[in-house]
Amino acid sequence: MDVQRAIQLLQHEGYKVTKPRENMLQYFELEDGYRTAKDFMAFTEGNYESMSFDTVYRNLHLYHYLGILEATELDGEKHFRMNCMSDHHHHFICKDCGGTKKIPICPMDEIEKILTNYEIEGHKLEVYGVCPLCKSA
Repeated sequence: MDVQRAIQLLQHEGYKVTKPRENMLQYFELEDGYRTAKDFMAFTEGNYESMSFDTVYRNLHLYHYLGILEATELDGEKHFRMNCMSDHHHHFICKDCGGTKKIPICPMDEIEKILTNYEIEGHKLEVYGVCPLCKSA
């Protein structure tokens, strides 16, 4: 998803599009990988004196609820990234830098064969580890 599409979705759902909300969307569009609320706060340090950590978290969870951001949990903390919105795929997630690599295959074809007569409502597959850049550092 890109910023323009996210703004249209916010407006369609009746939410105000403020400069801080737009900047948050731009941050996640530019970042490649999962980022935390702390990452965003560090990025905007000094730009929005009145923006609290709670405000950032509320907006991140709103964006996730609306499908603008994807979320995962690493080491007990929520991490977010812009929703890919492309073909169905999964991600390898680097636990050091938060970077991702697309995994273009899905094990659901085989799992559905095993779970005959079960109603599958959804799935999520994430593979965690250390990327080559972080590994060599």
